[in-house]
Amino acid sequence: MVWRALWSSRLLVYASGIFGILGIGIATPPDTPTVGTAPFGYLGNFLVGPLARWDSVWYLLIAKTGYGPHLKRTAFFPLYPALIRIVGWFVRSDLIAGVLISLVCFVILLVLTYKLTYLELGREVAEVAVLITAFAPVSMFFSAVYTESLFLALVLGAVYSARTGRWALAGVIGALAAATRNAGVLLMVPIALMFLYGPRESTAMAMQSLADHGWRRWLPRYRPTRSLAWVLVVPSGLLVYLAYLWHSTGSPFTTFNVQSLWKRQTLGPVLGIWHGLEITWQHFQFLNGPPPAITRYTPPVAAGEIQAALAQAGTSLMLLVFFALGVAACIGVLRRLPFAYGAYAVLAFLLPLSTPIATQPFFSLPRFELVVFPFFMWGAWYLVRKQIVTIGIGTMAATLGLFSALFSTWHFVA
Repeated sequence: MVWRALWSSRLLVYASGIFGILGIGIATPPDTPTVGTAPFGYLGNFLVGPLARWDSVWYLLIAKTGYGPHLKRTAFFPLYPALIRIVGWFVRSDLIAGVLISLVCFVILLVLTYKLTYLELGREVAEVAVLITAFAPVSMFFSAVYTESLFLALVLGAVYSARTGRWALAGVIGALAAATRNAGVLLMVPIALMFLYGPRESTAMAMQSLADHGWRRWLPRYRPTRSLAWVLVVPSGLLVYLAYLWHSTGSPFTTFNVQSLWKRQTLGPVLGIWHGLEITWQHFQFLNGPPPAITRYTPPVAAGEIQAALAQAGTSLMLLVFFALGVAACIGVLRRLPFAYGAYAVLAFLLPLSTPIATQPFFSLPRFELVVFPFFMWGAWYLVRKQIVTIGIGTMAATLGLFSALFSTWHFVA
């Protein structure tokens, strides 16, 4: 199942990207250097088009020249570009190294998705979870020079280790995740909850329930031991990076302070969601009446403004759909999966909503949802229960093809 999901989904991504470049052409990205994504010559750059766009530029630049005086680069955590630098030395290409790392991690995360889902929901759901992960609408990031594959592989590795009682390994892998993206520190929550409340391997033998009813049911089912201290290892990946920033920039919080350079602001989840809905509504104000028609007599400036407004409204609608799906998935995970999974899913979903971009608070939300693994577990269970697996996978595959074509042509997707 993993092999079939791997080759079929990547064939779709790559073919859609290549045909997108041939049919749409390459747009010129504003204020984005592209040299790192085009190091080969015309044919070579054409062939790697579906694999290196947008944030790929920054990871390749960091791998090549480091952070240096460029504070804007510190928003990107160091583990992935460090691996690119190491592997790139052997293969003589940072771009190819980034793709290889992403593909290897993609295989690992698919295997771990199957194993973890099998433990909680059974074989049939596990097989569908693998397909959902591979054909998710923005899963082209799993094979691109992005951190998604590495980060999700580490997250799943940490959770699976905790689920099978290997606490030291869970802590160490969690630390690596925290050195890949700041959201990695959230792994402290599911690991601690699994230690205290489960689920664990051989639950029937290890569980020491303290009560079955009343307020005592909230007490831990397992007695704390020294192994719980491995949870404290998880944030060490983040702390090491902050120490480096303190030494190199004079402030350990540079990576957070530079978010304003990326037009992000810290509002918290409530204000972030409210602001997102408010901006989305503003983008749809043209629905109060039909937009003026674009004819040959329409001034070019006015025509451009109308097209920009329609494109903005379309983007807002797409992002609103992903927000609604995320809310539904959070509820579904909380109701169907153990609380450790639900707590992680809610926190991972709310984190990007707490630091929105002012002009479009739901920006990049589909990509952030891509690494919330309990969403795929619950989604697979839901499709199997409703007997709509073929429809669900087909819809996602069609969307993935469209988004892959847009991504390859430098149209921003997520």
